[in-house]
Amino acid sequence: MTDAAPFIPAKPGTKLAGFSVLAEIGRGAASIIYLAQDPRTKQVCALKHVQKQGPKDQRFLDQAMNEYEVGSRLDSDSIRRVMRVIKARGGLLQTKELFLVMEYIDGVGLDKHLPETFEIATDVFLQTAGALAEMHGAGFVHADMKPSNVVVDEQHQVKVIDLGQACPIGTVKERIQGTPDYIAPEQVHRRQITEATDIYNLGATMYWVLTQRNIPTALGNSDSIVDSLDESRIERATPVHVANPRCPRSLSDLITHCVEPRVDERPKGNMPEVIERLQAVASELNVA
Repeated sequence: MTDAAPFIPAKPGTKLAGFSVLAEIGRGAASIIYLAQDPRTKQVCALKHVQKQGPKDQRFLDQAMNEYEVGSRLDSDSIRRVMRVIKARGGLLQTKELFLVMEYIDGVGLDKHLPETFEIATDVFLQTAGALAEMHGAGFVHADMKPSNVVVDEQHQVKVIDLGQACPIGTVKERIQGTPDYIAPEQVHRRQITEATDIYNLGATMYWVLTQRNIPTALGNSDSIVDSLDESRIERATPVHVANPRCPRSLSDLITHCVEPRVDERPKGNMPEVIERLQAVASELNVA
């Protein structure tokens, strides 16, 4: 059995799915994202090209289709819009590759550029929580919130991206999905994915942004998944205000509350309480 051919990026000027490639702007496990332009309308977009190199890559096509199906049902200024999906067929009429036509965002992920002040950080967290609340209102959970999926522009406006693992509230997934350093225990244990899952993922994201450290998780810090089934055995994270003494205690306490291993110990299992408490932190910082 021969290895699959390498995924060679398209050069500027190349035509893909009827779009003109301007530049490469991102990469994933089986995908490349381009800055592209529609020759007819001159509209600029982000064009995500996902290619199936072998049988194991089917999951990447599935995630891209999921991103389209969820993204096309959301209408939010804080969540990247997914406008179209274009499929390219291979042998036996199977999809070999596909393209997602998405909103282009001129910004940088939190993983690459940290907020300069606690005021800016709190505002970014507020916007992110608001975007997730909008998803929840539409019946979906993001399920993969992490710093790289929060893109911030020069005006500190947030766009939540990457809906490949998003799912209807209450979904029980067949396999573990999530990023080890941000994954909630219920994702590892393949229990129901709910609004509380996004609260945990967001809490882990806020923790990293303010400390540059990751919290202990059931997947990333356990000798085995079997050992991690009891949430009480998951090591607690050092409070943010201990790791970063400049952090307001109210913000530190909220983050600790968000990353409680037990679902029923998080903020009521809903995002509005998180938003209310972040607003209180913002008011506190503005008065200080």
